[in-house]
Amino acid sequence: MYILGIETSCDETGVAIYHEKLGLIHHVLYSQISMHREYGGVVPELASRDHIRKLIPLIKEALNASQLQVSDISGIAYTAGPGLVGAILVGAATARSLAWTWNIPAIAVHHMEGHLLSPMLEANPPAYPFIALLISGGHTLLVKVTQVGHYQILGESLDDAAGEAFDKTAKMLGLEYPGGPMLSQLATQGVARFKFPRPMTDRPGLDFSFSGLKTFTMNKLHETAQTPQDKADIAYAFQQAVAETLSIKCKRALEATQLKTLVVAGGVSANQQIRATLTAMTLKVGANIYFPRPEFCTDNGAMIAYAGCQRLLAGEHSNLEIIAKPRWPISEISTAQ
Repeated sequence: MYILGIETSCDETGVAIYHEKLGLIHHVLYSQISMHREYGGVVPELASRDHIRKLIPLIKEALNASQLQVSDISGIAYTAGPGLVGAILVGAATARSLAWTWNIPAIAVHHMEGHLLSPMLEANPPAYPFIALLISGGHTLLVKVTQVGHYQILGESLDDAAGEAFDKTAKMLGLEYPGGPMLSQLATQGVARFKFPRPMTDRPGLDFSFSGLKTFTMNKLHETAQTPQDKADIAYAFQQAVAETLSIKCKRALEATQLKTLVVAGGVSANQQIRATLTAMTLKVGANIYFPRPEFCTDNGAMIAYAGCQRLLAGEHSNLEIIAKPRWPISEISTAQ
């Protein structure tokens, strides 16, 4: 069956079509980065309005590119949260209305479940069970994944998520939106001059905390002359500290569960330093590591279509209620049958 996936949780409008046997048929993504850049961050009302403007044209584009008719679509999956409530409502209302009009089932998908399952879109997907590190602007989670819908949270951020810490640190450094990628680019010009702490690695447990690292970075900035090279060296040290902190916690999770597979997903998983550090760690401990391709690290409709397809195949569907949950812990996801 062909599943239409819709993602509108923040500032990217994603639409995709996925087939249970043929895999990903087509996906298209519209980014609002250029619109939000002048404000230094996402403006929720503008994001919602832009989703309204772009979503239906993107759905038509995906159908035309796939050479499919409305009658070929067997179900619709849409992001129901977490995210910006106005943006979520655009996708949820559109998906639910189309499903009712087309007389097909709809399924509400958790945004982070989409990210967690995004490596399954690759030609060589990981096998269950595995440990998943989800790192994005709003989340840092370590999850034991037994199968679709069976998730055990092992650790999470107690304050700022990794992506949030990147963005806030980038703002301290005077970098423009989107801060995370700009900081990573600046870090390539830096050298190993400063030693930053690896927060919460000197104690047992799998939780994260990046707020103190952000404060340490601010203090280091105040101590230096803040030349371009100072800023590049600070960006390098900050990024290295985050990467090594994530690596230490992932190694602990693999050892504690005795699993040999690590999946890394979410927007921050596109960071090359983090990828290199985690890959080196898994090689050292004899584990396998899987990343989604960069285009599936960011918010996208393909991951939502895949996650929705698996749940629809399990016999799930949502009722006529339009579901929008700006706050939705992954621990509250229903267990797939």
